Amino acid sequence: MKIAIIGAGAIGGYVGVKLALAGEDVTFIVRGANLAAIRKNGMKLIMQDGVEHVATNVKATSNYAEAGPQDIVILALKAHQVEAVADDLPKLFGPDTAVVTMQNGIPYWYFYKHAGEFEGRHVKSVDPTGMIGEKIPARRVIGCVVYPASELIAPGVVRHIEGDRFPVGELDGSVGHRVTKISECFINAGFKAPVLENIRAEIWLKLWGNLTFNPISALSHSTLVDICQYPISRELAANMMREAQAVANKLGIEFRVPLEKRIAGAEKVGKHKTSMLQDVEAGRGPEIDALVGSVVELGRLTNTPTPHIDTVYALVKLLARTMTEESGQVRLEAMA
Repeated sequence: MKIAIIGAGAIGGYVGVKLALAGEDVTFIVRGANLAAIRKNGMKLIMQDGVEHVATNVKATSNYAEAGPQDIVILALKAHQVEAVADDLPKLFGPDTAVVTMQNGIPYWYFYKHAGEFEGRHVKSVDPTGMIGEKIPARRVIGCVVYPASELIAPGVVRHIEGDRFPVGELDGSVGHRVTKISECFINAGFKAPVLENIRAEIWLKLWGNLTFNPISALSHSTLVDICQYPISRELAANMMREAQAVANKLGIEFRVPLEKRIAGAEKVGKHKTSMLQDVEAGRGPEIDALVGSVVELGRLTNTPTPHIDTVYALVKLLARTMTEESGQVRLEAMA
């Protein structure tokens, strides 16, 4: 199949290499140093065990029209980066093109085919102007939850850290030809990609940890094990998770994992810096609204108090604004 991957970062690069090596016709839509590196050397993937794979049979371009209509478009950007590419994305659409969304947090399409009182509602925290929903119609979307961890270590080079699971699902819960075909494509490339009848429940399960550990780590400059083993921060995380669970429950979501087990799972990851902490240290804009602001918004929508989430959201938003105004990064450095 013809597959365009928007972005060749940690996840996009990982997925793209595996799909290309499995024989799919992969085009990376990228810019700058990544574009030059992929055109010159292909895309390299270094696996957890040190084995290196290089996909030289991939195309790379910054021109969406040049890539042309695709069978699948994989949106492998962070949520706050999607609006910037939304205007160009329709150039990749044919009549039956499916868009696989790989963003963390509550997606812009959340209430499409939701079948509840909020059916069709606009999630403003992730799509402020409505442009994303207009340019990337939810009818094209296959939801996807990203569990692997990887990192872009150089232009055109991704290192896989752990995980290979990408559950997918139609937004209306159906299990038809389209989602089955995408699942099979991912499985053929070596991923675990079960088709789920309730992709929103899986999104909430992933978000449950992201909305707590990401901002707490960014504010405290601490790793997952530090947060979980320090009683005060562990309790803060638990309180935020309880509030999020109450919001999700009102939207018909039940969590299949107990709260303490979810925290214990994060603790087992060890001295891992969350993506938001990595962004803050590198001076990049952290992914706040899809992970935290969206839950604040849905809390208001469902009349659910979220005082702990609100407080952490305010602090991390202020941190991001200060970084932008000062054009700076924030990191701990050892004292001499």
